[in-house]
Amino acid sequence: MVDPEVPLIVLTNDDGINSPGLIAAASALAPLGRVLVVAPREQQTSAGRSMPASQDCAIDRMRKVIEGDNWEVYAVGGSPAQTVQRAILVLSDRQPDLLVAGINYGENVGNGVTISGTVGAALEAANFGIPALAVSLETEVGYHLSHSEEVDFTTAMHFTRFFAERLLTLSCPHDVDVLKVDVPGSASIDTEWRVTRQARQNYWIPVNLINLNEREDVPVRKEIDYDTLEPDSDIAAISELGVISVTPISMDLTSRVSLKGFEQQLRTHE
Repeated sequence: MVDPEVPLIVLTNDDGINSPGLIAAASALAPLGRVLVVAPREQQTSAGRSMPASQDCAIDRMRKVIEGDNWEVYAVGGSPAQTVQRAILVLSDRQPDLLVAGINYGENVGNGVTISGTVGAALEAANFGIPALAVSLETEVGYHLSHSEEVDFTTAMHFTRFFAERLLTLSCPHDVDVLKVDVPGSASIDTEWRVTRQARQNYWIPVNLINLNEREDVPVRKEIDYDTLEPDSDIAAISELGVISVTPISMDLTSRVSLKGFEQQLRTHE
């Protein structure tokens, strides 16, 4: 018998069902409620909130050892957002209390957040009215498409549980649909956290391949424009200050200009 008083937490990611970051997040969340693990069948990094028609979206039941127990988990043949839809509409027995996406290999900061499958999964949950948390751990770029056991998720696990607990016990202000948490690779459980804005600059820069037949597993490099970097931004938090970045994200992509003023400006050129 399922206890309706126990929070239902959906856990997903974009690195796929076999990611150690997913297992780490499940371990972190287990004390907080009933954790339903539903993740993409394959690597879906940089899928954003896409809904590709080419995916079969089939659901496979699997077993994973988490916290010494044999958990039933689900792999979906789709993008992170499609996976979230299947988790909510097919696999959940009621409206989830929280969705957590992560723990991601690699930080999701700056203009690149719209590309992130981790953030995309959280946004899809927010579209269903579900509080959502997207957690990413700063790693070397070579780890981004890996399931490397060399990455230590201990600190990211601590902050995953910390902010998940916050979202389960408080109501966020209107227009805060997702909390995006980025943990520096050098952080410890004692590292300070602060609320930040999304930096308005690129962070992961695409590599220009001269030979079109060349292929790189991770065709990006990190580049920061410190001259224009906002001091209260997510990039500044993890790269300059070494603190955990907590960025409130809204589903509303409307520009923060005066709409009437902008309309008047447009009409002056009619």
